[in-house]
Amino acid sequence: MNKKIKTKAVDHLLDAILCLRTKEECYNFFEDLCTVNELLSLSQRFEVATMLRDHRTYLDIAEKTGASTATISRVNRSLQYGSDGYELIFERLEKKGLVEE
Repeated sequence: MNKKIKTKAVDHLLDAILCLRTKEECYNFFEDLCTVNELLSLSQRFEVATMLRDHRTYLDIAEKTGASTATISRVNRSLQYGSDGYELIFERLEKKGLVEE
């Protein structure tokens, strides 16, 4: 865990996110919390991570998502050297049948 992000404010935000129960609640909360561009950027990074996990090329990912190679590289570093947050979510989505293995 990156000590720079572990603050009371971040804890409070994460507690709030953990209270969400439905996709509609998530849409409503994140629409209030984020700008449209912030939310689209987050979803783009997650899509990039999904495609990297599927061994897609940077060129293919950039063409399909519009992400820059810098963003793709940053996400790739997180997948390889991060805290395994993406992997945890991919495993849980697979168990629910929401993402292909």
